[in-house]
Amino acid sequence: MEPQVRDNTEQSRFEISTDAGQAGFAEYQLRDEGRTVAFTHTVIDPAFEGQGLGGKLARAALDAVRERGASVLPYCPFIRGWIAKHPEYVDLVPEEKRGKFDL
Repeated sequence: MEPQVRDNTEQSRFEISTDAGQAGFAEYQLRDEGRTVAFTHTVIDPAFEGQGLGGKLARAALDAVRERGASVLPYCPFIRGWIAKHPEYVDLVPEEKRGKFDL
């Protein structure tokens, strides 16, 4: 099975799962009545490291935010670093906030 990402809104996090179970998550907080998603913490279980799952999780989460028309505040170092390596996602961070995140 291809890894699956879902938005677990009850726990405010995007989760990535494989056949072997949940591999990790990216926690977030909704702000401005849901118009802004602040990513705060990302975890990939050590048993799943090195499989590219963190990148798949980041891409799916950011794509979901884009579909909602919301913006992103990448407080989480992993999400911030992933955006820096994928400049096509920088536009999700409000222009006036990019300097704060070195983007």
